[in-house]
Amino acid sequence: MRKTAIRKTYLARRASLSPQEYRQRNGQLTAQFFRYFSFHPSGTVHTFLPIPHKQEPDTQPIIERLWQQGVTLVISKSNPSDQSLSHYLYTPETRLQPNRWGVPEPTESTLLFPVEKIDRVLVPLLAFDRQGNRVGYGKGYYDRFLSQCRPDTQKIGLSLEPPVDTIEDIHPLDIRLDFCVTPEQVWRFLSY
Repeated sequence: MRKTAIRKTYLARRASLSPQEYRQRNGQLTAQFFRYFSFHPSGTVHTFLPIPHKQEPDTQPIIERLWQQGVTLVISKSNPSDQSLSHYLYTPETRLQPNRWGVPEPTESTLLFPVEKIDRVLVPLLAFDRQGNRVGYGKGYYDRFLSQCRPDTQKIGLSLEPPVDTIEDIHPLDIRLDFCVTPEQVWRFLSY
């Protein structure tokens, strides 16, 4: 399938989830995530904050548990002028406000968090394939960000749906995932 068709199909699938199905699939995804991954308090995880009306995977249960484990969390703020992301420390006290796309972002100006200190990135996506390629919303923000990360930074997608077989129109600058967590299983694409 091509990205345009995948976006249309998977946005419709998300929209069709009942509130009960959405909660159930998120609970299963969170359970899979912590069954597969363990975290050290000295680690740093970059997470996305979901757009509520898009029924993206709910990262809040993951965030809460990582805070309890003492893991440092980082979130981003979009820079539409150059389609880049700036990264900030995320604590329970961080105030958030939706940007023009509905993405919750930090409101206060704090010091930028260095990309090279991020160990794992939870990557938003609409769909992924069996080779670790992903389809996002098409703006390239995360591909630019992931290309700046250390080579050993783990890129972990979160998806409420299983993979498509193949995304046909992969761009040379698209960054592949290392893992993708679904409610049913964790897909691993690269060896460490």
